[in-house]
Amino acid sequence: MFLGIPAAAFAQIPTQPTGDEERPLAPIAPEEQVQKTEEVAQTGNIFHHKPGTPHSYWDNLEGHLSIEAGIAGNPWTSSGRNFAQFYVDRANTVTMNQILGSLSHPVEDVGHGYGIGFTFETLYGSDGRFDPTAGMGSGALNSLYQWIPTQAHIDFKFPWIFKNGIDVQIGQMYGLLGAEGTPSLARPFYTFNYASDYIVPFETVGIVATMHLTKKMDWILGIDAGNSTTFGQYGNNNKPKGYFGFAWNNLMNGKLNFHLIGHFGPQGNNGRTYTDGPWTSAGVGAIANEKMQYNADFLATYHINDKMSVTVNGTYLHDDLSRDDVYGVTTYFAYDINPSLTFNARGEVFRDNTGGTILEYSSFTSFTKALTNKPYPYYMAEPTTYGELTLGVTYRPDFINKHVHFGQFTFRPEIRLDKSLNGTRPFNKAAYPTAANGYNTVVRDGDNNMLWFSCDAIWAF
Repeated sequence: MFLGIPAAAFAQIPTQPTGDEERPLAPIAPEEQVQKTEEVAQTGNIFHHKPGTPHSYWDNLEGHLSIEAGIAGNPWTSSGRNFAQFYVDRANTVTMNQILGSLSHPVEDVGHGYGIGFTFETLYGSDGRFDPTAGMGSGALNSLYQWIPTQAHIDFKFPWIFKNGIDVQIGQMYGLLGAEGTPSLARPFYTFNYASDYIVPFETVGIVATMHLTKKMDWILGIDAGNSTTFGQYGNNNKPKGYFGFAWNNLMNGKLNFHLIGHFGPQGNNGRTYTDGPWTSAGVGAIANEKMQYNADFLATYHINDKMSVTVNGTYLHDDLSRDDVYGVTTYFAYDINPSLTFNARGEVFRDNTGGTILEYSSFTSFTKALTNKPYPYYMAEPTTYGELTLGVTYRPDFINKHVHFGQFTFRPEIRLDKSLNGTRPFNKAAYPTAANGYNTVVRDGDNNMLWFSCDAIWAF
């Protein structure tokens, strides 16, 4: 049941079908165009253009840094854990989730319609436990706080075939599916929904091409090494995986954006099975090269007006290897009460047909070990239909930020209720395998709901 779990991976940023926010091309221009070039990338610029001098490509080099810390309060847990969570699994513990730093350059015109840019980004913190890429620093640190590279890609603009050209990214990049991203400000809440935590790719290494068929419609194709894996001994198998999908932008007078994207390919590990006491690795041998995984994601955002928006995200995963079907629908509502305060609401229904996907990786290194075919401790639930309702605010206190000349502070308190909708009891308990209990790892005697209160604080530049 659990042998295909690493293939069920992992999450990313929905509004960026090319992996990063698309910015207008910044031409290397005559003097009258220099001001427009500077407007493309102001915040975070490392080098500032000097008036009266020719524009340089490096004028738009950007550096950004964000720091997130928070606490997920759950007074009713007896395990010290928040079940079915990756990043905020530690209950009642103040945690530094991430120090995220990046060096990037927007795609900029280098002549004849061609453009080039790049992004390099790295993360240190407790979130690093669940966002590794095998073979790229994975396992460098083994404590609660770990270091990982999160992005390392070169971006190109080609004036080919279509009127608006083709964008290409090559390297390590965030996955294109899911509604919530790893960077703290790439999601409306501190906690994640089930789909973004468990069944969409966090990281891929490969090539993604976005073909601008029209001004409002994009065709997305990609080929990669798999969910959070690379190549050779750090690959899960020797078969390619990839993306196929479409995105529509600025429909209905700019009010509607949506995409339909799939990620397909064998995701199981073709290494042999290893054991360590009661624990087993994810390797299943050569059959992993044949067993497909199908992952599809629909995401639509409608801006009701300048202050309110509604987002619907439907995600589905089928894994031939684990014989699991996992799927869910999440709805978001956002209301900008004023420039400093946004109200957010999220509701989700999510089904794990076998119980083999939603589980708790119970050691600091369990997730990385699962990816790299090593035995890993975990516990899990019975087949469950999960319901989740989260209410919170994003508060950017003006009385603090107006006195801060470098960066901005954001606070996000929330209240969340998780519930089993089919009578199982997976919350607030743990299952530790022993000979006496037949090495059982399934939680059956916990609670059927989990009420918890969380808050994080973010400083970002």
